[in-house]
Amino acid sequence: MGDFQNITGLKYVKSYLQKAIELDRISHAYIFSADQGCGKRTMAMAFAKALQCERQELDACGECTSCRQAESNNHPDIIWVTHEKPNTISIDEIREQVNRTVPVKPYRGKYKIYIIPDAQMMTLQAQNAILKTIEEPPEYVVILLLTSNETQLLPTIHSRCVMLRFRPIKTELVKNYLMEHFEIPDYKADICAAFGQGNIGKAIRLATDEKFEAMKDEALALVKSCKDMRIPDLIDSMKQLTEYKINIDDYLDFVMVWYRDVLLFKATRDLNGVIFKEETSTIMRQADTCAYDGIESIIKALGVAKERLAANVSFELTMELLFLTIKENS
Repeated sequence: MGDFQNITGLKYVKSYLQKAIELDRISHAYIFSADQGCGKRTMAMAFAKALQCERQELDACGECTSCRQAESNNHPDIIWVTHEKPNTISIDEIREQVNRTVPVKPYRGKYKIYIIPDAQMMTLQAQNAILKTIEEPPEYVVILLLTSNETQLLPTIHSRCVMLRFRPIKTELVKNYLMEHFEIPDYKADICAAFGQGNIGKAIRLATDEKFEAMKDEALALVKSCKDMRIPDLIDSMKQLTEYKINIDDYLDFVMVWYRDVLLFKATRDLNGVIFKEETSTIMRQADTCAYDGIESIIKALGVAKERLAANVSFELTMELLFLTIKENS
């Protein structure tokens, strides 16, 4: 079975790339745009392997020398661009790893493929440097820009690349994937898939990482007790959230799923669609005590908190305002 076939969901992207292979209409540059964990790297490797496969079919065979080299990350014509600083790809890194090697023809395959993860981290100078290659590439060069924020790429880069935006994967597909590949029980797969919100990488992290499981438990403990906590105790609890600062979006997603359950039960009185099924008694109680306007205020506050954190507003202040809103409306 080929690499494309092993990718869950993303039918449009797979179909587009395979059609390009079938018609031999490969663009010189693509942008893969999606949130982190949505399969950009997996898709890029599947496309690169298929392009380089010696059998020249619509998917990689997985058996030829080219496929085996790609699988072991030793293919001379599939180049993953790396960077030293955690949040920046410099002009020197683009010049050294891309521009200076582009004139060298492929060693064994038809193409020379450059894959740049986190392309939004390229500095303005780095983007201008790679733009020259994108504008006038040798016929054998294919550049794959993987980004979680396409707006940070120059309009001139956008205009010269094929844009492929990854759509969220259906929750049922994510759930089935987790149960099949990680052998987790049905109830846990429901929680992980709902938490992922179409992002299979996030769902896998929750299913396999004990730290994410602990973070979920702490998030739920806080939202369940928030209403009855005194303000000083609540603020003390907020200070402890700094340990989740790096993964705060994930923490807030747990809270969002909780209040989605509360709102769903309040509106339908049906527990079948509830995600946190082991918490049904608490969800029912909160649904009875919370007003619709209150739940909507909480959900809105969660979105505002994410926006503030993305804008580098004080972490402590943002969390305090959020949980005071939750306390007032619970």
